[in-house]
Amino acid sequence: MEDMKRFSADVYQNRREALAKQFENQDVLIFPGNTFSPKNYQDNYYHFRQDSSFLYYAGLDLPDMALILDISTGKSMLYGHEVTIQDVVWTGWQPSLAELSESVGIDAYQEIENLEAGIRSYLEQGRTLHYLPPYRGETTLLLANCLDQSPSQVLSGHSALLTRAVIKQREIKEDREVTEIEKALSISKEAHLEIIYTCQPGLKEADVVAAVKQVCARHQVTLAYNPIVTVNGEILHNHYHGNVLKEGDLLLCDVGAESQSYYASDITRTFPVSLQFTDQQKNIYALVRAMLQHSTDALMPDTSYQSVHLGAARVMIEGLQALGLMHGDAEEALYSGAGALFFPHGLGHMMGFDVHDMEGLGEDLVGYDASFSRSDQFGLRSLRLGKPLEVGHVLTVEPGIYFIEKLIDQWEADKKFNAFINYDEVRKYVGLGGVRLEDDYLITANGGQLLGPSIPIEMDEIEFLRGSTRTR
Repeated sequence: MEDMKRFSADVYQNRREALAKQFENQDVLIFPGNTFSPKNYQDNYYHFRQDSSFLYYAGLDLPDMALILDISTGKSMLYGHEVTIQDVVWTGWQPSLAELSESVGIDAYQEIENLEAGIRSYLEQGRTLHYLPPYRGETTLLLANCLDQSPSQVLSGHSALLTRAVIKQREIKEDREVTEIEKALSISKEAHLEIIYTCQPGLKEADVVAAVKQVCARHQVTLAYNPIVTVNGEILHNHYHGNVLKEGDLLLCDVGAESQSYYASDITRTFPVSLQFTDQQKNIYALVRAMLQHSTDALMPDTSYQSVHLGAARVMIEGLQALGLMHGDAEEALYSGAGALFFPHGLGHMMGFDVHDMEGLGEDLVGYDASFSRSDQFGLRSLRLGKPLEVGHVLTVEPGIYFIEKLIDQWEADKKFNAFINYDEVRKYVGLGGVRLEDDYLITANGGQLLGPSIPIEMDEIEFLRGSTRTR
């Protein structure tokens, strides 16, 4: 039987009604749900994850469904499979389409096999059909068949009006959504504590990942993204877990759970495999911690996140100058992009149903607007969120400093930014890896509100907890 994790019917009705008000009578809105995606044959599929916009407006976590909103009548239609006794044998009992429709306030329902005929009838009426950018091949082929178009036509023919309307609605989080995100963060805290207690020299990174997944299994949830648990923290998206942990290593752990209703969390902590930080590690950790504090202090409505990112980079440059790794005018170094040698990614991104919330609808549409376009400068161009913040935004704040040997080699060989970078001093830190610290924040009228329970982050906290692992 399906585990009911959705909100009440009126929540979805209100969301659909608010969206519908932005369209004309001739418009029809189509929201295909996701299907199972086979790994290697039809009945051996990846873990099912419903489309997030379908979840937002329909709340149903079952494959092979679609939602259609007819603006002229104000009615909603659910398409799905009616459970047969054959289904019950293999997957157990599921609610009927009538029960599912009633549970989320949808007006009518039909078998999914009728979806093509339903869409074609709207085409014959000359109605304007709107759908979001498809990101899965199965959805693209479904729409191509229903619309009698080629897949390339479907990919280029999505509705900009619907896309922008959905982004505007979904980016402002309801209180109930924030509650779900905080549920995910509570599980993430448990996972990060388990990492600290599990981590010992001689184990593999994979042993730590196993402990994380065990925490998630106990809570009947999955991770919101593939975990990054690595002693090579300078590799930003490192999903290899085969290294053996050694004394002197730093372990970077980017791990975030989903709640049972699929809201994400995104947390990063970095700590020593040894019981204490080395002096070099302390230098960089303290600087990243200062970047995080400066950034969270700067979170305010109407403040651009690009300016918050640049503020964090300025703190980093001044700190690296104090350590002797950089020199020259800090302002010039900031705007030249020299700091991207150490901080080559953006400060953060939107978060909600998706860990990079709604980026499947268009990363620039989510993170930028008419007032802020994406930079093409190395480092800054990787900032996923640059536009002014609004009350109700939920976002990550994740500064980091990394020592990427190949990048250092290339820049030094090219004599790049010699006016700002002391390469001889930088090379003394090669091998440290990287340090990233990340928390999740809600924008309120008074600034940024840290979401979820406090997760150990101060160096003395970390060293105390690392020491306690030897007595467990």
